[in-house]
Amino acid sequence: MAARTTRVNVILDGEHAVKLRRLAERTHTNPGTIARSLLASALEEADPDPRNVTALLDGIPGAWDRAEQGLADARAGLGTPLADL
Repeated sequence: MAARTTRVNVILDGEHAVKLRRLAERTHTNPGTIARSLLASALEEADPDPRNVTALLDGIPGAWDRAEQGLADARAGLGTPLADL
């Protein structure tokens, strides 16, 4: 059976983008390859306990405000219905 893959787009702030680019340059690797490896490692080590996930999400600057804004946008009809994707 073939492995199922999922594409994820991640937007990095300037500081993290520079770190990723420097890592890629030092290892002579594509930044996307390094990013996939780092994300895979972080996911392997992540504790799925809901209390820990909540703490992780609470630690993301501005995450709550962005989630609230997304909800408001969806309620205002500014999103794309899933059926249209």
